[in-house]
Amino acid sequence: MMDVMSIMLPWFVYILVVATYCGRGAKDIFILGGQSNMAGRGGVINGKWNGIVPPECNPNPSILSLSAKLKWVEAHEPLHSNIDVGKACGIGPGLAFANEVVRRKGGVVGLVPCAVGGTRIEEWKRGSKLYNELVGRSIESVRDGGGRIRALVWYQGESDTVREEDANAYKHRMKNFILNLRSDLHLPSLLVIQVAIASGEGKFIKKVRKAQLGIKLPNVKCVDAKGLHLNLDKLHLTTMSQIWK
Repeated sequence: MMDVMSIMLPWFVYILVVATYCGRGAKDIFILGGQSNMAGRGGVINGKWNGIVPPECNPNPSILSLSAKLKWVEAHEPLHSNIDVGKACGIGPGLAFANEVVRRKGGVVGLVPCAVGGTRIEEWKRGSKLYNELVGRSIESVRDGGGRIRALVWYQGESDTVREEDANAYKHRMKNFILNLRSDLHLPSLLVIQVAIASGEGKFIKKVRKAQLGIKLPNVKCVDAKGLHLNLDKLHLTTMSQIWK
């Protein structure tokens, strides 16, 4: 059964979940998927990022990011700037998360940014462009044998709140996405950390949240973002919410 983790200690529960999965030596690799709140809109005002990087998101030589050209580079904000193209990216959860993993466990963390803003779960179905890119980047991240994929961190669903048929189908589509991804990566027990949305583009937020909180699959954890502070657009998390403050 899915474990539901309250935001009583905002986002910090991420670290408690992954701590037991990380090892020593090779890179601990995390796939970052979903839409704009994963890609990061913290500090984005009127379509422009303010350039403010909180200390929790500072670069660290022990934290790498797989670039759009499939090369490992030192991670820096905005983490998704070359992935979620055509949109203003700002602070997301990825670097703060990775810095805390390194602080607690040491070693090297590799992040694989894959999130694209404004996407419905149907657009991530097996065989789609987004799905194929996520799988391809994930496979490339371990091609050199120097790392192990530890988890998919997934924050998506806001765009599925617009149409009731999408909200009603969310649970089934998300379960299929997880099962297909595990199969295609040959990782049948891949840890999936899903965020239950705090906002949405439409009126069916409760239906999508219920679907997310109701998924019953082994090794799927849910972090509930409800209650975190939003930008003025009432859709995207603030920088402070993205870094668990």
